[in-house]
Amino acid sequence: MQPYFLPYIGYWQLINAVDKYVVYDNIQYTKKGWFNRNRFLQNGKDEIFTVSLAKDSDYLDVRDRKISPVYDRNKLISQLKNAYFKAPFFAKNFPLFEEIINYPEDNLFLYIYNSITKLCQFLDIKTQIIVSSSVPANHSLKAEHKVLSICEALHGDNYINAIGGVELYDKVMFAQQGINLNFIKTRPIKYAQFNNEFVPNLSIVDVLMFNSKEAVQEMLQEYDLI
Repeated sequence: MQPYFLPYIGYWQLINAVDKYVVYDNIQYTKKGWFNRNRFLQNGKDEIFTVSLAKDSDYLDVRDRKISPVYDRNKLISQLKNAYFKAPFFAKNFPLFEEIINYPEDNLFLYIYNSITKLCQFLDIKTQIIVSSSVPANHSLKAEHKVLSICEALHGDNYINAIGGVELYDKVMFAQQGINLNFIKTRPIKYAQFNNEFVPNLSIVDVLMFNSKEAVQEMLQEYDLI
């Protein structure tokens, strides 16, 4: 999977569901993706928070992108703090996000990777996190073929992808390589967001502002494999 900064609950369900989770560092960064941005709740509506990047080529891999020297960590913390300081689990869970945002790293991938590992530790997710470039696979391949090469290198017999992968990956092709292919589909998850109409699929920040760690651990099981 691509490395995303503080993504929605489905990302963490996928990590928790597998034995080994391969996170891409040698994949091209795209502005349209969610590498360095996500959605949070502000005044009852979803808004975007962003980790600003240094200007560079649009063709670089995520591991070659740098965080902007003017990225204001304190500003992002204040933005989220102002949105959630009245949330029921702000005092207990927000220090985790302060630590993640303040991580002193200017490499985009390493910054995101730290956030993934820190949240896994917090949620007691024991899955082995593997950086894709460390896998002895054929990294010149694309799409399904690259995934199959990584699965083969790691001796995997069951590959689980996010639900969006239904349009990208063919179960027959994987079966021909002796690999079962499943997609993880998050069940509808709702919780109180102040007194507002519920806004789904926001950042894990939102989830942990309104729910205890134990409740979020239960949410990690709220999915179906298809």
